[in-house]
Amino acid sequence: MSIPRRKVAIIGAGHVGSHVSLELIAQGLAEEIVLLDLNEIKAQGQAQDLSDAVVYHQKRTIVKAGTYADIKDADILVIAFRSLEEVKPDESRRMASLTVQVKQAKTVTQEIKKSGFDGIIISISNPADVIAHYFQNALQWKREKIFSTGTTLDTARLRAEISRQFGYDAKSVSAYVAGEHGETQFVPWSWVQIGGKPLADIISDNPRFKQINLASIAKTVKDRAYTICQGKFATEFGIAASLAEVVRAIFGDEDRILPLSVLLQGEYGVQNVFVNVPVRVNHTGIAEIIERKFTDEEQKQFDASVSFLDDNYKKALTL
Repeated sequence: MSIPRRKVAIIGAGHVGSHVSLELIAQGLAEEIVLLDLNEIKAQGQAQDLSDAVVYHQKRTIVKAGTYADIKDADILVIAFRSLEEVKPDESRRMASLTVQVKQAKTVTQEIKKSGFDGIIISISNPADVIAHYFQNALQWKREKIFSTGTTLDTARLRAEISRQFGYDAKSVSAYVAGEHGETQFVPWSWVQIGGKPLADIISDNPRFKQINLASIAKTVKDRAYTICQGKFATEFGIAASLAEVVRAIFGDEDRILPLSVLLQGEYGVQNVFVNVPVRVNHTGIAEIIERKFTDEEQKQFDASVSFLDDNYKKALTL
């Protein structure tokens, strides 16, 4: 009997790609990981280092450096390249790296086409929403099989901050960050629940919560990446855990609801824009886009974010 082996290929063996690999190893989510990088020596070093770590983890994972020829039979392809030009202390916003990232995306796209890969693509290279859309269009990939983790990470930050402010465990918090994974993201507070109870009711029933500033929480969440980068020039642990959460939902066929950046084709009244909304994830990739109602103010924020993303995607096509 042949037992299927779950294989993940990762383009980009830097801070993010290596930590994604380690998270997949630690959680036993893949039996084989292939690392690709323009710097082949670096990819080999990361693979060797990770292989050493496998010895002390519970499940065996084969980790190796490879080429695009090695991605053909991968189940999931993670795009995690990051230009060195992007890593600058004065570069404060994700969209600023669009030009150089599109340049790299063009090269990667051609290599994917030649490889014969036909699995699920998860893009985590910034600016996340636009780069994912660029790949989808260039590859003409089915929208169910290509998306970005997008605000999965922002949502983790949101749940953690709500937990800190209100005193309930983050696992009891149901909340999402919607729109762009970036400057125009927003929190649909009307969707937030703690233990199944709407946040508005929790605040109304508990006078001590009335002093909590929700706008301040949203800003803290939006700025978290830049706060981290001021100290270490990269975020890596949070995005690695977020990516692993998505991979688990796919390999486990979980039908899990997660906020991801997906191509909308009429949902939420949006046509042909990658934007973050709740979706159902299973072994097919995106199994369903969950449509929910916004308040009037939230709808304005959503529309503004969609417009911003659409404008930048159109810009990417000209680069």
